[in-house]
Amino acid sequence: MAWLVVRLAIALSLSLYTALAVFEDQVGKFDWRQQFIGKVRFASFDTHSQASKKLLVATENNVFASLNSRTGDLFWRHVDKTGPEGHIDALLMSGQDAIVVVGNGHLLRSWETTVGGLKWETVLDAGSFQAAALVGVQDFAKYVSVLKKATISLHDISSGIQTWVENLPDSDTIQYQTVYSGGNGLVFVLGIVPNSHIVIVEYKVEDGEIMSKKSVEAAWMSSLESSCVVIGSGILMCVDQITQSLYTVPLQSEEQTELRQILLQTLDLEVVSGFQPILTATQPNPAQPPLTEFFLQLGPDHHILLQLKDGLIAPLRDFNPAHLAAFATSGEKTVAAVMSPKNDTACSINLYSADTGRRHLDTTMIYHSDPNGGKPNKLYVHAFLKKDDSVGYRVMVQTEDLTLTFLQQPGRVVWTREEALADVVTMEMVDLPLTGTQAELEGEFGKKAGHNCTYVCFVPRICLSHRDLLLPADGLFPMVLKRLSSQFILLQAWLAHLWKLFYDARKPRSSVKNEVTIDTLSRDEFNLQKMMVMVTASGKLFGIDSKSGTILWKQYLENIKPDSVFKLVVQRTTAHFPHPPQCTLLIKEKVTAFPSTKNVLQQLQDMASSIFFFIVDSSQGKLSGFHLRTDLSTELIWEVVIPTEVQKIVAVKGKRPNEHVHSQGRVMGDRSVLYKYLNPNLLAVITESSDTHQERSFVGIFLIDGVTGRIVHEVVQRKARGPVHCVHSENWVVYVYWNSKFRRNEFSVLELFEGAELYNSTVFSSLDRPHPPQVLQQSYIFPAPISTLEATLTEKGITSRHLLVGLPSGNILSLPKMFLDPRRPEMVSEQSREENLIPYAPEMPIRTEWFINYNQTVARVRGIYTAPSGLESTCLVVSFGLDIYQTKVFPSKQFDVLKDDYDYVLISSVLLGLFFATMISKRLAEVKLLNRAWR
Repeated sequence: MAWLVVRLAIALSLSLYTALAVFEDQVGKFDWRQQFIGKVRFASFDTHSQASKKLLVATENNVFASLNSRTGDLFWRHVDKTGPEGHIDALLMSGQDAIVVVGNGHLLRSWETTVGGLKWETVLDAGSFQAAALVGVQDFAKYVSVLKKATISLHDISSGIQTWVENLPDSDTIQYQTVYSGGNGLVFVLGIVPNSHIVIVEYKVEDGEIMSKKSVEAAWMSSLESSCVVIGSGILMCVDQITQSLYTVPLQSEEQTELRQILLQTLDLEVVSGFQPILTATQPNPAQPPLTEFFLQLGPDHHILLQLKDGLIAPLRDFNPAHLAAFATSGEKTVAAVMSPKNDTACSINLYSADTGRRHLDTTMIYHSDPNGGKPNKLYVHAFLKKDDSVGYRVMVQTEDLTLTFLQQPGRVVWTREEALADVVTMEMVDLPLTGTQAELEGEFGKKAGHNCTYVCFVPRICLSHRDLLLPADGLFPMVLKRLSSQFILLQAWLAHLWKLFYDARKPRSSVKNEVTIDTLSRDEFNLQKMMVMVTASGKLFGIDSKSGTILWKQYLENIKPDSVFKLVVQRTTAHFPHPPQCTLLIKEKVTAFPSTKNVLQQLQDMASSIFFFIVDSSQGKLSGFHLRTDLSTELIWEVVIPTEVQKIVAVKGKRPNEHVHSQGRVMGDRSVLYKYLNPNLLAVITESSDTHQERSFVGIFLIDGVTGRIVHEVVQRKARGPVHCVHSENWVVYVYWNSKFRRNEFSVLELFEGAELYNSTVFSSLDRPHPPQVLQQSYIFPAPISTLEATLTEKGITSRHLLVGLPSGNILSLPKMFLDPRRPEMVSEQSREENLIPYAPEMPIRTEWFINYNQTVARVRGIYTAPSGLESTCLVVSFGLDIYQTKVFPSKQFDVLKDDYDYVLISSVLLGLFFATMISKRLAEVKLLNRAWR
């Protein structure tokens, strides 16, 4: 018996392993994921050893990560909360430890940089964060000090335990902004009374006792952060644009109680008119010798290296023009790296000795900027000592379009990262161009007369298109010749394909490269590979191959406002052959026709009677409907006003223009038909109450006809609040909200039907709808918060719909729409069984096998985009947030595709065997009949 149990256990484990192996075999076969970190705010190279490959970065996307400096890949990444709670305020390095201040000074953390493990975490006292610094004792970093608006605290660097905390004197009138420690057992806190004086408070490290406090007159100064740095052994250096002067004062000296002025004119220097001068110095570190050199930026492209020695300031080297300048320290040597323009598309980076300004020989790097990218705006330098005691260095450059480029001598680009993709705001999928053989087949059915798409673009997002019609073929005989020519071209392409397979099979697998380029792009057999056009918040556009995630092209739009609203419109697809696909990006608000040619305007005038559009003004709670006149002016035809003092508009969802509805009705259990209300002009307007009180909060849904302005239906969910996520498709609307009474997330579905009789089966008109639709509604409990919501989309609309639910955990749930059917009965009946209706249950299930991205989680998923493919069973899905994930989903399984493990050899063998058996049987039958006839 025991032996039987052991055998069963072994068999079960083998079956589980086999199932896992089959699943792992599909990983990366038709999906991919790319992880990003966002715009870098702090960066630090691991200088613990020369062979170290770690590059630590903290970004404005609240991400703290370690990059491999040789490949650019992530060693590890920690994604904190969104918003101010996860904001990274400061990054300090001490050996193998990284000290991070998070959440406006709420948390103090220490990370072990090798594996990214959290060593300790300390909750700090309340207060607005100002600054943080390492505190040294005998030139060794032992503590970390955190400056708040009204307090300063000291923490042990190895455990995070608070050593002491003290209130800052007169914090209600003095703005404390900077903390400094030079490794001599003292802590200096610097504050300012704007346009009056500077306050310097000296603390004792052991117990936090105030050693001294002094005031220095500075009537011209309004802030320390923007105009002052600490250099050397505790010298405060400030710059003033108005007086064109530098000011110095020692922090520890009790004799000097006023700023010492040094006119820039005496140094033969002058600040560019209207430019705020900037001081740059190394970050104070008790473990490193103090640096008395600093950079002064006098203009956008003018830097100068200065030295403070014996109270005197001496220029060491003038860099004009120079885009960026930065310091780097390796051991006891400190160097300065300067990026200067070489030509319109290239910059040179050179290394200089910080104490003399002498240029290091053989240290020039050439940085070639992307002509379609932004200008460099940040420079991070890692200096190290070579075996011959010379200084080598590596640099990381961040540009305005958020591209990170890592370079090594003599200017070799090691890797690049497109961090603008961490903030995608909108995207579209466009079909790839046709191959030569496909083009022949397209042209076989006749010529197409100028398939241009005309778009009328209105505020904020409505674009209407017009397509020309297909011209008839030239005749029968030319069509036959064209068919023969096409078949010959197809034969040539097939033979070339076979030869390529045979030629590649003879090569080593590592030498066969299938790189995706613009020249090799073409539509595949089932139109599964497309071009992903993505628009980012920084104003950069990307063209990405959907199959591999390869960036094929990119374009940076300068002078884009940070809060700009983008609308990407597919203006032309491969259906307009021979014209190439084309997209239009809308940024500015105004009414215009694109392209604005004479023929286009004439087409618009002919179509003006059928063009309607609407404008949403959420600030005033107004929806306005307009009609286009023949002279291309607009006429207001309806208006809906929602009082903003009661509720506010948060979203307006229309139906997707490329969506197809396969069936106009739904067959009931009694064999009758319930016809769908398929209004292509229907808008779902979502509102939230202006009063956030739990008892008075509500969520409203208005279904409005976009042509007539008629309110088709309205629903109010009381004691509910947002965020509300909505999907509008076919004849149904699904929305998610937070039930503040029961403290849970809830799904609610609305389905609209015309009834048992169809009003018009050929043409739908919003102007001719006498009867309101029948509306069915049902709600469900969802056991998890939701980040975004979208529905699958297929080419013909035959495949069952699924809802794609993005969760904060990073998973994407594929939820069958049948679970959100408002006709789910509470009691099972014969008719409900006939319709395969699931009995109603208020709790919505979450099954792990419904997660389409298994362990490939998408951090901070913000949006999900779906697109049809050439296969009706297959829907292409792209989810974007901090990461990008692309995959395929099959809501009704792959009913139109053979499985990957389909045994072609066996089937072919059986067919050949049957063929030969048939031929042999036929011959034997003929012989038998002949012999019988001779008898």
